[in-house]
Amino acid sequence: MKKKIIIISIIILILIIGGFFFFRKSDGAKGYKTEALSRGIIKATVTATGTVNAVTTVLVGTQVSGTIKKLLVDYNSPVKKGQLLAQIDPELFQAQVDQARANQQLAVANVAKAEVALTDTHRTYERNKTLFAKNFIARSDLDNAETAFQSADAQLKAAKAQAAQAQAALRVAETNLHHTNILSPVNGTVISRSVDVGQTVAASFQTPTLFNIAADLTKMQIDTSVDEADIGRVQAGQKVTFTVDAYPEISFQGNVSVVRNAPITVQNVVTYNSVITVDNSALKLKPGMTANVSIETATRENALRVPNAALRFKPSLPAEKAGSNPAIRGEKAARGSGIWILENKKPKHVRISTGISDGKYTEVTSGEISEGQQVIIDTQSAVKKNDQAAGAGAPRFIR
Repeated sequence: MKKKIIIISIIILILIIGGFFFFRKSDGAKGYKTEALSRGIIKATVTATGTVNAVTTVLVGTQVSGTIKKLLVDYNSPVKKGQLLAQIDPELFQAQVDQARANQQLAVANVAKAEVALTDTHRTYERNKTLFAKNFIARSDLDNAETAFQSADAQLKAAKAQAAQAQAALRVAETNLHHTNILSPVNGTVISRSVDVGQTVAASFQTPTLFNIAADLTKMQIDTSVDEADIGRVQAGQKVTFTVDAYPEISFQGNVSVVRNAPITVQNVVTYNSVITVDNSALKLKPGMTANVSIETATRENALRVPNAALRFKPSLPAEKAGSNPAIRGEKAARGSGIWILENKKPKHVRISTGISDGKYTEVTSGEISEGQQVIIDTQSAVKKNDQAAGAGAPRFIR
């Protein structure tokens, strides 16, 4: 009998101790998840999207109208400066040159004729002056000879002006004939072609674009749209990393070359164009690609880092327990101005000053903390609830 009483007493004691630890464990305010402060590199970045373009893109058009007779290049064709790209039918322009040249030759002949007439009237005038001095002719004859000489001189000047006008018209016709040959203005690569053989182009009101030539595809630029809230941190010379959808596993490098002051407003959203220069020696980047850009605005080497989760952590305890802890009692006033650490297994608030952040860690510039110190980032009860929620969402299979 005595042995049974001892066994029953031991069982009751075990139940009491187990219940004590069970209810103590259920109190979610007792356990905290911590992480040690560490040192490392922190890079503050500004993210944006942009379009990859050639540094110099030339639109080649035509100044004359006509039908495309020859087409000598196509997409992706490498071209040299002065190379013939296409030709407009030159027959009409050649006829205009022939007509202008004939008019110019006629004007030159009229100049020669006017010179002969001037020479003849000049001899007559000189002879009449001699005769008038000897009283062999009347004064009126001398005046008529002088008038004829002056008129011939004026006729020569008019003939020379007409010859110059005809020469200018000939140059215009020759220039138009020359413009029937569409030449490349730069060394580069043909990106696009807008015409075909037999197509008629009209240059009456504006110059039509025939070819789009990229001057040098080994050097590209990205035109990014940076939000006005971030543009103050972006400056020329900053390093840039970016990716494109064509090569998601490759991170390309570049530099900010210029931040343009002209605002771009779309649906009341103001952005600024930041131009990024990129080396494209491998020719992987193509014009028009969309780039996801990350601009490094600041970098700290060997910085004391605190997890951003620690900056967001705010302990929540019942009022009767918080009232017995001075650190917890001042939590509401200190909320958001520092981090929480464990001191004697109790949370304690520490004020710190922060610097730049990379989204995961934040630089600590001042505060009574040191490397390796454990900071609270969450409660164990919250972690368990998150784990249970994640497990509850997992699919269950029937065996």
